[in-house]
Amino acid sequence: MAASRHRRLRRTTVTAAATMAGIALTVGLTTGCDAVDKALDCVQTADAIADSVTALQQAVENASNDPTQLEESLNSIDKNLEKIGDTTDNADVNKAVDDLGKAVDNVRTSVENGDETPDLSPVTDAAGELTKVCTP
Repeated sequence: MAASRHRRLRRTTVTAAATMAGIALTVGLTTGCDAVDKALDCVQTADAIADSVTALQQAVENASNDPTQLEESLNSIDKNLEKIGDTTDNADVNKAVDDLGKAVDNVRTSVENGDETPDLSPVTDAAGELTKVCTP
């Protein structure tokens, strides 16, 4: 009888240990996946911002034909910046988002003040930095 009780206790201990290991592994994988998901979101959004910056450059070139394109491109960048800002807690990413936001605001102010060919180099530089910090 004692041997049977001992085997049952050992089996229960092994089962409990396996269960705890499974829980620990699941928590670790979930946490790891969250980090990967956030990094992937960052990369995808940075890619969308790069597309928006390209559209912004084209809008500046075509401003005389359709001035609304410029505003649409700036709004698109702002929207994507909000998306990244809402999904990350990485200090480098947040700084890059802030820098790009300031660059976009400066272009917007220049356009509102009548500049038909605003300097986009701060926008492209900041977008490049964002892409760099989002790359895993």
